[in-house]
Amino acid sequence: MTKENREVIFQVRNLKTWFPIKKGMMKKTVGYVKAVDDVSLDIYRGETLGIVGESGCGKSTLGKTIMMLERPTSGEVHYLNQGEYKDITKFTGKELLAFRKEVQMVFQDPYSALNPLKKIYEAFEEPLKVHGVTDKKEREKIMYRVLELVNIQPDYLLRYPHEFSGGQRQRLCIARALEVNPQVLICDEPVSALDVSIQAQVLNLMKKIQRQMNLTYLFIAHDLSVVKYMSDRIVVMYLGKVVEVADSKELYKNPMHPYTRALLSAIPVPDIHYKKNRQVLEGEVPSPINKPSGCAFHNRCPHCMGICKEADPALQDDGKGHFVACHLYKEGKADE
Repeated sequence: MTKENREVIFQVRNLKTWFPIKKGMMKKTVGYVKAVDDVSLDIYRGETLGIVGESGCGKSTLGKTIMMLERPTSGEVHYLNQGEYKDITKFTGKELLAFRKEVQMVFQDPYSALNPLKKIYEAFEEPLKVHGVTDKKEREKIMYRVLELVNIQPDYLLRYPHEFSGGQRQRLCIARALEVNPQVLICDEPVSALDVSIQAQVLNLMKKIQRQMNLTYLFIAHDLSVVKYMSDRIVVMYLGKVVEVADSKELYKNPMHPYTRALLSAIPVPDIHYKKNRQVLEGEVPSPINKPSGCAFHNRCPHCMGICKEADPALQDDGKGHFVACHLYKEGKADE
């Protein structure tokens, strides 16, 4: 399927998720933590869209907002359902429950995602009951099917979460998310808590499941090597904003934003004879409460110009589907 005729499953438009800061006896709002600040992007059916950035850039909050675990301050999230786009920010009750069946989430810490006091059987049975599977035999049939997908034995259902390794727990969480046949999986750092050898197993498993079930992944991670392996397209975030969007191969071959270049230069190379040219960023990451004027990255950017301190750059297409928010490209200084 070409870029021109790919089906957009999510349309995110001008999305903001701000958390109020309250002080005093009257709990007066004195400011906001601007975790997600005016984000617009499309997610195509069947693709893996990677979201990367430093800790605190807002990538996890973006995922939770698209899942409606966090309510946005403003903006729209349109989801394609039965040939029609619907704004899920307005969903309540039964509409939201039906949406949650279509879109599931895999969290970073598999242990905290499972109730330590309940057996795996109970953890798997609950979402099926919530989504209307009333017959016990049908529930068990679904459980066995998804366990087979992640290479877990059916008798493991009678064990407690502490009896499993980290990799097994994460596979169980993936299986539980697949029980209701979702269209989209939002994966929030799904392998960051695992050993490197186990990470590879889980990532390969996720790719296999995606092919089998034609899933769409929103893959959030800080490990750029993992994101490169998993993603078809990559979104780079900085301080709540999208600064670059491109196909995975294009982004790693030709990073345009200075922040993206610095991130990619930090990827370790397994060769002691190769010395990589690191681009070390100076200065501190600004606070999401009091963002600097203009481009939020200007106080750390080696190419900072006067306009960078005054105007926030818009996300622009280079004509080939590579989007970047940087004043360098207006000034014709992209190759500096």
